[in-house]
Amino acid sequence: MAKKKGKGTADKQAANAPANGLIGKAKELIEFFEESKVEIKKVVWPTRKETITTCVAVLVVSLVIALYLGIVDFTLSKIVETILS
Repeated sequence: MAKKKGKGTADKQAANAPANGLIGKAKELIEFFEESKVEIKKVVWPTRKETITTCVAVLVVSLVIALYLGIVDFTLSKIVETILS
């Protein structure tokens, strides 16, 4: 069931409504970049060690899955080849 919007929500939406014209769009763009800058400061970037560990884990899992799929593909193709010959 949809919630009814209060008066405060409508006022906020009206205040955030995009201004018409090129100047309004420029202000929106500037505001977007300012907000992006604030959000980027909140990001906790991984350390070099964490990045390397994660990359190695991804590579190992990818190789294991590739090996498994290769074996399954080879086995199934041999089974089909045996059935059709």
